Amino acid sequence: MPTQPQHTVLKRFPAGGPLGSWPAEEYAAAQRAQGRPDAQVVMDLRADQFLVVAGTTTQ
Repeated sequence: MPTQPQHTVLKRFPAGGPLGSWPAEEYAAAQRAQGRPDAQVVMDLRADQFLVVAGTTTQ
């Protein structure tokens, strides 16, 4: 049976931030600098939010 990727939401950010501001990207970069190389930003279209997630794969 194939593995399902599991993601942990580290933080949520509203999509309507100020022009030129990227708080979700900045937070993800800080997480990567602190040892979470898999931290990335994804968009939750239903909630109109950016999510910073860290992925893990369970077997």
